[in-house]
Amino acid sequence: MKSVEFTAMKDGTKEDYLFLKPLEDDHVKGTADRVIRELRLQEEETLPGYKISRLEHGLQTATRAYREGADIDWVVAALLHDIGDGLAPQNHDRFAAEILRPFMREEVVWTVEHHASFQMYYYAHHYGWNQHEREKYRDSAYYQSCVDFCERWDQSSFDPTYATEKLDFFLPMVREVFARKAHDPAVQQAGVVKGLPPLMAAAE
Repeated sequence: MKSVEFTAMKDGTKEDYLFLKPLEDDHVKGTADRVIRELRLQEEETLPGYKISRLEHGLQTATRAYREGADIDWVVAALLHDIGDGLAPQNHDRFAAEILRPFMREEVVWTVEHHASFQMYYYAHHYGWNQHEREKYRDSAYYQSCVDFCERWDQSSFDPTYATEKLDFFLPMVREVFARKAHDPAVQQAGVVKGLPPLMAAAE
Protein backbone atom coordinates (compact mmCIF):
# COMPACT_ATOMS: atom_id res chain seq x y z
CA MET A 1 0.00 0.00 0.00
CA LYS A 2 1.28 3.45 -0.89
CA SER A 3 2.36 5.71 1.94
CA VAL A 4 3.92 9.13 2.46
CA GLU A 5 7.66 9.62 2.21
CA PHE A 6 8.19 11.45 5.51
CA THR A 7 8.90 10.06 8.97
CA ALA A 8 8.47 13.43 10.70
CA MET A 9 5.50 15.65 9.90
CA LYS A 10 7.67 18.73 9.42
CA ASP A 11 9.31 17.00 6.48
CA GLY A 12 6.07 16.29 4.66
CA THR A 13 5.56 17.82 1.22
CA LYS A 14 2.42 19.27 -0.28
CA GLU A 15 2.19 16.11 -2.39
CA ASP A 16 2.29 13.99 0.78
CA TYR A 17 -0.51 15.92 2.43
CA LEU A 18 -2.67 16.02 -0.68
CA PHE A 19 -2.28 12.25 -0.82
CA LEU A 20 -3.35 11.93 2.84
CA LYS A 21 -6.37 14.22 2.67
CA PRO A 22 -8.86 11.85 0.96
CA LEU A 23 -7.67 9.00 3.19
CA GLU A 24 -8.38 11.11 6.26
CA ASP A 25 -11.75 12.13 4.82
CA ASP A 26 -12.67 8.45 4.44
CA HIS A 27 -11.56 7.83 8.01
CA VAL A 28 -13.86 10.59 9.25
CA LYS A 29 -16.76 9.06 7.33
CA GLY A 30 -16.24 5.88 9.32
CA THR A 31 -16.85 7.56 12.68
CA ALA A 32 -20.35 6.19 13.06
CA ASP A 33 -19.13 2.65 12.43
CA ARG A 34 -16.46 2.97 15.10
CA VAL A 35 -18.92 4.41 17.59
CA ILE A 36 -21.32 1.55 16.91
CA ARG A 37 -18.48 -0.95 17.36
CA GLU A 38 -17.69 0.55 20.76
CA LEU A 39 -21.37 0.38 21.70
CA ARG A 40 -21.48 -3.32 20.87
CA LEU A 41 -18.40 -3.83 23.03
CA GLN A 42 -20.37 -2.52 26.01
CA GLU A 43 -22.40 -5.72 25.87
CA GLU A 44 -19.26 -7.83 26.20
CA GLU A 45 -17.23 -5.65 28.58
CA THR A 46 -19.58 -4.14 31.12
CA LEU A 47 -19.56 -3.01 34.71
CA PRO A 48 -20.49 -5.90 36.99
CA GLY A 49 -23.13 -5.66 39.68
CA TYR A 50 -25.92 -4.00 37.71
CA LYS A 51 -29.01 -5.87 36.51
CA ILE A 52 -28.32 -4.89 32.89
CA SER A 53 -25.24 -4.27 30.74
CA ARG A 54 -23.96 -0.82 29.82
CA LEU A 55 -25.24 -1.31 26.28
CA GLU A 56 -28.68 -2.16 27.62
CA HIS A 57 -28.56 0.94 29.82
CA GLY A 58 -27.82 3.11 26.79
CA LEU A 59 -30.53 1.42 24.76
CA GLN A 60 -33.05 1.83 27.55
CA THR A 61 -32.16 5.50 28.05
CA ALA A 62 -32.53 6.14 24.33
CA THR A 63 -35.78 4.18 24.17
CA ARG A 64 -37.29 6.31 26.93
CA ALA A 65 -36.19 9.47 25.14
CA TYR A 66 -37.61 8.27 21.83
CA ARG A 67 -40.94 7.24 23.32
CA GLU A 68 -41.31 10.62 24.98
CA GLY A 69 -41.00 12.33 21.62
CA ALA A 70 -37.44 13.60 21.95
CA ASP A 71 -35.66 14.85 18.84
CA ILE A 72 -32.83 12.93 17.20
CA ASP A 73 -30.10 14.78 19.11
CA TRP A 74 -31.57 13.79 22.46
CA VAL A 75 -32.17 10.20 21.38
CA VAL A 76 -28.68 9.61 20.03
CA ALA A 77 -27.12 11.41 22.99
CA ALA A 78 -29.13 9.21 25.34
CA LEU A 79 -27.82 6.15 23.52
CA LEU A 80 -24.20 7.34 23.62
CA HIS A 81 -24.00 9.26 26.89
CA ASP A 82 -21.95 6.50 28.57
CA ILE A 83 -19.89 5.53 25.50
CA GLY A 84 -16.75 6.52 27.41
CA ASP A 85 -17.22 4.05 30.25
CA GLY A 86 -14.69 1.61 28.83
CA LEU A 87 -11.86 3.92 27.78
CA ALA A 88 -12.37 6.85 30.16
CA PRO A 89 -14.17 5.63 33.31
CA GLN A 90 -12.89 8.58 35.35
CA ASN A 91 -14.27 11.19 32.95
CA HIS A 92 -16.62 9.25 30.71
CA ASP A 93 -19.06 12.15 30.51
CA ARG A 94 -16.53 14.52 28.95
CA PHE A 95 -15.21 11.76 26.69
CA ALA A 96 -18.69 11.17 25.29
CA ALA A 97 -19.35 14.88 24.91
CA GLU A 98 -16.24 15.39 22.79
CA ILE A 99 -17.38 12.63 20.42
CA LEU A 100 -20.76 14.32 20.02
CA ARG A 101 -19.72 17.98 20.08
CA PRO A 102 -19.04 18.50 16.34
CA PHE A 103 -22.39 17.00 15.34
CA MET A 104 -25.01 18.04 17.90
CA ARG A 105 -26.82 20.91 19.53
CA GLU A 106 -24.77 22.60 22.25
CA GLU A 107 -27.50 22.08 24.86
CA VAL A 108 -27.44 18.32 24.35
CA VAL A 109 -23.64 18.09 24.37
CA TRP A 110 -23.48 20.15 27.58
CA THR A 111 -25.94 17.77 29.18
CA VAL A 112 -23.84 14.74 28.25
CA GLU A 113 -20.68 16.52 29.40
CA HIS A 114 -22.12 17.19 32.87
CA HIS A 115 -24.52 14.31 33.45
CA ALA A 116 -22.14 12.46 35.77
CA SER A 117 -22.16 15.36 38.24
CA PHE A 118 -25.94 15.60 38.02
CA GLN A 119 -26.35 11.84 38.53
CA MET A 120 -24.55 12.20 41.87
CA TYR A 121 -27.81 13.56 43.26
CA TYR A 122 -29.11 10.00 43.39
CA TYR A 123 -26.23 8.22 45.11
CA ALA A 124 -23.32 10.42 46.25
CA HIS A 125 -24.55 10.74 49.84
CA HIS A 126 -24.18 6.98 50.27
CA TYR A 127 -20.43 7.41 49.80
CA GLY A 128 -20.16 10.57 51.88
CA TRP A 129 -19.72 12.67 48.74
CA ASN A 130 -21.51 15.86 47.74
CA GLN A 131 -25.01 14.91 46.64
CA HIS A 132 -25.57 18.44 45.35
CA GLU A 133 -22.56 18.63 43.05
CA ARG A 134 -24.87 19.78 40.27
CA GLU A 135 -25.58 23.05 42.06
CA LYS A 136 -22.27 24.49 40.87
CA TYR A 137 -23.88 24.60 37.42
CA ARG A 138 -27.10 26.29 38.55
CA ASP A 139 -26.37 29.42 36.49
CA SER A 140 -26.08 27.51 33.22
CA ALA A 141 -28.88 27.94 30.71
CA TYR A 142 -28.75 24.16 30.28
CA TYR A 143 -29.04 23.27 33.97
CA GLN A 144 -32.68 22.20 33.88
CA SER A 145 -32.19 20.21 30.69
CA CYS A 146 -29.55 18.14 32.43
CA VAL A 147 -31.68 17.73 35.57
CA ASP A 148 -34.55 16.46 33.42
CA PHE A 149 -32.30 14.20 31.31
CA CYS A 150 -31.02 12.48 34.43
CA GLU A 151 -34.39 12.24 36.19
CA ARG A 152 -36.52 11.08 33.29
CA TRP A 153 -34.13 8.99 31.23
CA ASP A 154 -30.73 8.23 32.74
CA GLN A 155 -31.24 7.32 36.39
CA SER A 156 -34.39 5.30 35.65
CA SER A 157 -32.83 3.12 32.94
CA PHE A 158 -31.48 0.15 34.85
CA ASP A 159 -34.65 -1.96 34.64
CA PRO A 160 -34.33 -5.44 33.09
CA THR A 161 -38.12 -5.66 32.70
CA TYR A 162 -38.44 -2.53 30.54
CA ALA A 163 -39.29 -3.26 26.88
CA THR A 164 -36.23 -1.70 25.28
CA GLU A 165 -35.68 -1.19 21.55
CA LYS A 166 -32.79 -3.12 20.00
CA LEU A 167 -29.60 -1.45 18.82
CA ASP A 168 -30.52 -1.85 15.15
CA PHE A 169 -33.53 0.40 15.72
CA PHE A 170 -31.23 3.32 16.56
CA LEU A 171 -28.47 2.76 14.01
CA PRO A 172 -30.03 4.91 11.25
CA MET A 173 -30.25 7.80 13.74
CA VAL A 174 -26.61 7.37 14.76
CA ARG A 175 -25.52 7.37 11.14
CA GLU A 176 -27.63 10.44 10.37
CA VAL A 177 -26.08 12.44 13.19
CA PHE A 178 -22.50 11.54 12.32
CA ALA A 179 -23.10 12.27 8.65
CA ARG A 180 -23.74 15.94 9.48
CA LYS A 181 -21.22 18.62 8.58
CA ALA A 182 -18.93 18.93 11.59
CA HIS A 183 -18.98 22.13 13.65
CA ASP A 184 -21.91 23.57 11.70
CA PRO A 185 -23.33 26.53 13.67
CA ALA A 186 -26.78 25.71 12.32
CA VAL A 187 -26.51 22.30 13.99
CA GLN A 188 -24.74 23.33 17.18
CA GLN A 189 -27.17 26.18 17.90
CA ALA A 190 -25.07 27.79 20.63
CA GLY A 191 -27.14 29.22 23.46
CA VAL A 192 -30.42 27.69 22.28
CA VAL A 193 -32.45 25.99 25.02
CA LYS A 194 -35.14 23.63 23.80
CA GLY A 195 -35.33 21.42 26.86
CA LEU A 196 -36.82 17.94 26.91
CA PRO A 197 -40.23 17.30 25.33
CA PRO A 198 -43.22 17.73 27.67
CA LEU A 199 -44.06 14.59 29.58
CA MET A 200 -47.49 14.54 27.96
CA ALA A 201 -45.70 13.56 24.72
CA ALA A 202 -44.73 10.20 26.18
CA ALA A 203 -46.15 7.21 24.35
CA GLU A 204 -48.58 4.98 26.20
